[in-house]
Amino acid sequence: MATYLRNLSEYDFSKVPDASNMCFGIVVAEWNPEITGKLLEGCVSTLEKHGTLPENIHVKTVPGSFELIYGAHQMCLNGGYDAVIILGCVIRGDTPHFDYICEGVTYGIARLNAKSEIPVIYGLLTTNDLQQAEDRSGGRLGNKGDECAVVAIKMAKF
Repeated sequence: MATYLRNLSEYDFSKVPDASNMCFGIVVAEWNPEITGKLLEGCVSTLEKHGTLPENIHVKTVPGSFELIYGAHQMCLNGGYDAVIILGCVIRGDTPHFDYICEGVTYGIARLNAKSEIPVIYGLLTTNDLQQAEDRSGGRLGNKGDECAVVAIKMAKF
């Protein structure tokens, strides 16, 4: 479903399992920090709202979105997490760099999900402009970070 047809922060609270005994790793890209910071805030807030203790939410940063793959892989190998969440934002520019990064991250996270023992949640915004990113990081379309937290909780219980 297209994001513009629903709010990323709206979900049925009663359908989200209790997360009080869960531990989550979050890898956040430093690139576009005005967006990724809001994604992180939404994600952490939603995890805590569903019972995750603050000390069971471990956040690591990586320079850019492509490095999210390595960060998530390291968390899968070393962390003892119930799920790992990646948060990043790539905004289309004038060169094909956007396409390469988005495709690479998508493939890398898909591969981690196929091979890892824990779910890796895809929270990469891939937008045409800054306004679309703002709309999806706490703006008029909600916060993708909220959605990723709910998905992580549900997948950890899968």
